[in-house]
Amino acid sequence: MTLTLQTTEARRPPRGPISAPSLFARAPYRKLTPVKFFPTNAAEMRALGWQACDVVLVTGDAYIDHPSFGMALVARLLESQGFRVGILAQPDWSSAEPFRALGKPALYFGITGGNMDSMVNRYTSDKRLRHDDAYTPDGEGGKRPDRAVIVYAQRCREAFSGVPIVLGGIESSLRRIAHYDYWSEKVRRSILFDAKGDILLYGNAERALVEVTWRLAEGEPISEIRDLRGTAFAVKMPLAGWAVADSTTVDEPGPVEPMPNPYQEVAPASPSCGTDTAAAQGMTAPAPEPAPPVAVVPSDLSPIVAPGNRGAIRLPAFEAVADDAILYAHASRVLHREANPHNAKALIQRHGDRELWVNPPPIPLTTPEMDFVYDRPFARVPHPSYGDAKIPAYQMIRFSVTIQRGCFGGCSFCSITEHEGRIIQNRSEASILGEVAALRDGLPGFTGVVSDLGGPTANMYRIACKSRDIEAACRKPSCVYPQVCENLVTDHSALIELYRKARAIPGIKKVLIASGVRYDLAVKDPRYVKELVTHHVGGYLKIAPEHLADGPLSKMMKPGMGSYYEFKRLFEKYSAEAGKKQYLIPYFIAAHPGTTEEDMLELALWLKRNGFKTDAVQAFLPSPMATATAMYHSGKNPLKKVARDSEEVQVPKGLKLRRLHKAFLRWHDPDNWPVLREALVRMGRSDLIGSGEGQLVPLYDNAPSTAGPSPRGKKFRTQHTGVQNAAQPRKSGPSK
Repeated sequence: MTLTLQTTEARRPPRGPISAPSLFARAPYRKLTPVKFFPTNAAEMRALGWQACDVVLVTGDAYIDHPSFGMALVARLLESQGFRVGILAQPDWSSAEPFRALGKPALYFGITGGNMDSMVNRYTSDKRLRHDDAYTPDGEGGKRPDRAVIVYAQRCREAFSGVPIVLGGIESSLRRIAHYDYWSEKVRRSILFDAKGDILLYGNAERALVEVTWRLAEGEPISEIRDLRGTAFAVKMPLAGWAVADSTTVDEPGPVEPMPNPYQEVAPASPSCGTDTAAAQGMTAPAPEPAPPVAVVPSDLSPIVAPGNRGAIRLPAFEAVADDAILYAHASRVLHREANPHNAKALIQRHGDRELWVNPPPIPLTTPEMDFVYDRPFARVPHPSYGDAKIPAYQMIRFSVTIQRGCFGGCSFCSITEHEGRIIQNRSEASILGEVAALRDGLPGFTGVVSDLGGPTANMYRIACKSRDIEAACRKPSCVYPQVCENLVTDHSALIELYRKARAIPGIKKVLIASGVRYDLAVKDPRYVKELVTHHVGGYLKIAPEHLADGPLSKMMKPGMGSYYEFKRLFEKYSAEAGKKQYLIPYFIAAHPGTTEEDMLELALWLKRNGFKTDAVQAFLPSPMATATAMYHSGKNPLKKVARDSEEVQVPKGLKLRRLHKAFLRWHDPDNWPVLREALVRMGRSDLIGSGEGQLVPLYDNAPSTAGPSPRGKKFRTQHTGVQNAAQPRKSGPSK
């Protein structure tokens, strides 16, 4: 099987979306009867009659055979291809011996840190060590190392030298290029070099995973697998046959022209989409074949490399971005522009005497392929070796069903779009309803309540651009910011029909929606809001405005409060019509780039006026590769062109300032009153100190709270309003 990247793209200009061979085009490597659980030790492997595994997967999570956990998805997909798979879940990394438990794999070790980046999992946004882990039996902490992918890869090499190392999962995906690391406060190399992996698979990597496994099984050296989308690897020099442009010619750091907003659509000043010349981009390449006429689209959507060329962009070297935060922000901007799989170019970044080569993103799975991946024979329960132990992450999602992947929200602080892409990948209605019925028929403890039909966002199922050609050409990071794109079809009919059919299945008592609702999208189709509120809210619905002020919202790429108030109006209207008392829970982030003390004060006063007492509070955590992380590190705004004199972003740094921002969100907590009084005096707002209705904190620590009675009651105020802890699973949570 040869990928489009290797052939079609090289010979002719892309005409609309790029296709890819079917995920299940090959006959199985061998006939296998699906196992109830994949082996985790030699005894279990021998009980299956296997002498060895083809692939041994190593993960930082407990082994749960459920499609919400990436390791189970990977293992079941490889099983369907006829490969024998073993799983080492949370192995003791103090020596190499636990990594020999399944013997030497015939093909490779596949390594992931788990469903979360191991550093995000183990540390709070204040860099405090967590003492629990939602992905471990009984929530026990300390069962995975810091930088798990690097540590696991080292132990695998010690256990069996010469076995190929394939890196994957979100930890590898978000660290695939040189990246700012919040915990060490420096720019680190691509994880590929630190882990000494042979190849890295990023994003939703099913296509690359299947192809790598097959080609290794057929005897191809892993060092020669260089043409797969969604992969990164090290080379001595750039690959032959590619036209290479320096990133500064693609998006030159220089004077910034004033703009109403970073993604304003304007008519192109030069040739329309697809007609920019290679010479204009600093490239040397054969003249491309003439392209057919295409529709004129905004200049921000136009490709940056002449069609017909295999284009690659050279980012500033690791050493350069490590020394210069401005170049780091520039590299981040270029990387995020090259995110659409239908027009993205390869990226090259020098690391010492080697080149990091990052191929364009994978082509999204079709609906039949999504169905195939999720219809595997999952046990849907943890491995029996855990006995009666409770795994918090599993308890949260065991009765949920994933209906789609991807998110076109593009929030600058979130990793969903960077990892899964902004083109929505949907399962079919039949596949989803079949899984709901399977919950009813075979899952222990199921009471008839489906906890979620969702994904990264609740309401993006089957929502897409009105034109596949426009979608294939688009370079916008968000389809809903600064407003919902006019090309986005916002009809929620398919999702409404899915909800109705799911709750009509015999034996299903209730279908809840726990994934976050993108409310600015929902208000475009009030029928959806009515359906959701009438039938699928369990008393409380979480949504995430994240802030009130324009400064932080513009850096988050989040909508203003107008959309929130419209959604709130519809929510309350339809709740009243249904005769239900239901409450909307807004979630907020503290200390995000672009946020001032005045912004946090405004938010605290809003919370008080509306009777909200936040319980858990989320402070911005600069995760690897996020746009907001580039802001945090550089003080620049990579949503626009980056230059020495370009827009400065105010960044709340330092433990004291970050804690103050969090204190504003928990204005009602007496422990925060001293620091808030000090801040209010410094800000010239001493008028807000006192016990009056319009004041924020009392004058004395033992004074009565200024909160007054909550219209919703104490339980609601103190337990149900706030921001989910950043380390908890975010599949079911407020939209980001």
